[in-house]
Formats: sequence, structure tokens, C-alpha cells
Amino acid sequence: MGSVIALFNMSGGVGKSTLTMNLGYHLSQDHQKRVLMVDMDPQASLTTFVGFSPFDMEKTVQQAMLAREPLPILQELGWADLVPANIFLSQAELRLSSELRREYRLADALEKVRHEYDVILLDCPPSLGLLSVNCLVASDYLLIPIQAEYKSVEATINLLQVTYETAQQVNPKLRVVGAVPTMYDERTKQSQRALEAISEMFESIRGNKFFEKTTVFQPIPRRTHFANATAEHQVLAQFAPKLVDAIRPLQEITQRLGALT
Repeated sequence: MGSVIALFNMSGGVGKSTLTMNLGYHLSQDHQKRVLMVDMDPQASLTTFVGFSPFDMEKTVQQAMLAREPLPILQELGWADLVPANIFLSQAELRLSSELRREYRLADALEKVRHEYDVILLDCPPSLGLLSVNCLVASDYLLIPIQAEYKSVEATINLLQVTYETAQQVNPKLRVVGAVPTMYDERTKQSQRALEAISEMFESIRGNKFFEKTTVFQPIPRRTHFANATAEHQVLAQFAPKLVDAIRPLQEITQRLGALT
């Protein structure tokens, strides 16, 4: 039975989709895990980044959420499978609002395929609407990407409180496996202060069982290679395999995630 890990932050632009695809690659290639990535964001960045055109999709996760159809799993990548999304997924929140068990639609869909995978990564939308609640209900673990800027750190404090309260109501077994500082610029004091603040913040809440085993991972450095790689529909290890300082933190995270399965 595969572990389900949600990558979630209510702030957009933190590198969540890029992180999802890179972690999926390293889990598959470095740890021989069977990986499924699920794009739960109507912006469909993950779907686009790995090389699919969202509007060419006949079926997306939307049909599984609304009509309880089987998940449309694309297997063309070779290193991981993908459930795609497109902008029409945004209709799901409105249409599900009056449905029974609306928070469990994703969990019910994943339950039918969990035995086929070791790890399922959920690329969540940057909001705490019904789509994200479905992700929290369906997940065993939460991974929080945080942009290494002080403004993002302040926003994350509110995120943690709201996420904890929501998770306690819908999925009390959910645990935070870690925080991933992203877009870290080692040359600036702002990034250095933000990294210190992230570490202090998580150290202060480890007394809560929801966060007790949370790791603040080595920061992912800000590199233009990430954007260039996604433009070529590749992960960083494929596009720039010699960029060790950026690849090593990804490998550290996947080592921890791989141990959860």
C-alpha cells in the first residue's frame, strides 16, 4: 500500500510543482519506487512541466472527483506515472460543494490504485479550498515547500495553524514529514534570515504530535537551471546532472520520503 504525500502551501510561486516532479524522479531512479504524481492544481503546472498539454487531455483528475470515474493515469514518462489536470478542475470545488462525502472524493479514487504504487505525490493548489482539503484527507504525510523569503515565512505561520486545525478535523493521522526551503539565495541576508526563521519556527512547535518528526531539509538553491529544465520538460538531474549543489538537497529529501514506504 503506497504512502500518499501532499506537497502543500497556501502561497503560490514557492516551486511546489517543480519540487514534485524532481522528487518523483529521484524516488523512482534512486530508490526504485513506483511513483504516481497527481496534479490537483487547476493551473496544471505539473502536467505542463512534464510535457503534456493540459487542454489536450480527454480525461483529467476532474472526472474522478466529479463522476467517480477511474483515475486517468498517463504512463508515458517512464520514470513515474501522472494523473493530469487542467483549468476545468476549478469547477470541481463549486460542483462538489453540495455533494455528500465531498472531502473524500480523492481518497476514494486513490484507494483503488494505492496497491500499485510505493509513493503517491499530490501537487496541491495554493489555497485551502475543497481541492486541498481532499488532498489532506487522502494523505498520510504533508511536505511543505517554503520560499526562503521572510514574507513567505510569516505567511507559513498562518498556514501551519490553519492546516493543523483542518487536518485534526478531517484526518487526525496526518503528519508533517518536513519543510523544504526553496529558492534559497545564499548570497543574501534575507534568505539567510528566512532560513533561520524557518528552523526556529518548526523547532518551537515540535511539542505538537502533528509536527514532532518534522525535518527542515537542506534548502533548494535558487538556480535558473530549474526553469530551463522545466521548459525542456526535464527534471534537474536530466538537464544539468553536474549541478550537485541543487541536486543533493533533492536526494536528501527523497531518502527520507523513501523510508516512509
